Amino acid sequence: MGLKDSLKVKADELKVKASELTGRHEEKIDDVVDKTGQAVDKATKHKYHEKIEHGTAKAKHMVNDFATKPDAGKTS
Repeated sequence: MGLKDSLKVKADELKVKASELTGRHEEKIDDVVDKTGQAVDKATKHKYHEKIEHGTAKAKHMVNDFATKPDAGKTS
């Protein structure tokens, strides 16, 4: 097994570990996303409220997908 193959195997292991940790802490991550969205919404004086809500919902959906399926966002 070459260096490239070894690195790919290690990267896959790390992706699985990150997915497990994300799943374990998904509720905390969602809370942080919500608080960040609220802070940005307040800072922009609610001018972009709908876009911020859409973005936070999408971020939480992506976290959920990664927690359950680590390859869901894979582009290659």
